[in-house]
Amino acid sequence: MLARHYRWEARFESVDHNPYLEDYYRDIRRWSFNLEVYFLKERFRDLIDIQQSGHTVIQDRTIFEGVYVFMQNNRDMGNLSERDYNTYMELFEQMMQVVRLPDLMIYLRASVPHLVGNIQKRGRDYEQTMQLEYLENLNRRYDEFVSKYYKGRVMVIEKDQLDFEHRPKDFAQIIDRIDSTLFGLFPE
Repeated sequence: MLARHYRWEARFESVDHNPYLEDYYRDIRRWSFNLEVYFLKERFRDLIDIQQSGHTVIQDRTIFEGVYVFMQNNRDMGNLSERDYNTYMELFEQMMQVVRLPDLMIYLRASVPHLVGNIQKRGRDYEQTMQLEYLENLNRRYDEFVSKYYKGRVMVIEKDQLDFEHRPKDFAQIIDRIDSTLFGLFPE
């Protein structure tokens, strides 16, 4: 919706063609490192493409979330060895030497019940058995990432009470906040 409104190019995370995702949800400990490295590679490639594109791009998930939310969560849940984690982080740190932060990161904060509803609505079989603890950990990590680790500009939007897909007023509120933050058009 934002891409259409601003005439930006939209970049979506490769979920449908991900060779590890179904295996990951069947056996998280076995496939965590493979999945995380795959996503790191894909997101890094996207960052390079975006920097070289010469126009504005909006992504649905960044390399930073992959590292500070999903990778950290897998590590802390015991799904990765310390050796694999350190290898991954060294690779990420090397990648960061050649990319820049996005102009703005928009974080759609949602409660776990809201996330469960989205997962059920999306209907991907391999996501239906996701444990609540996993989602709770992801939510906590997102909050930590946004408040402690991310160095760029962040806009937090509380998603539970919004229906920006069906209520134009809700979408307009988001547009106003983005215009204010990126272009200084409206006071926040």
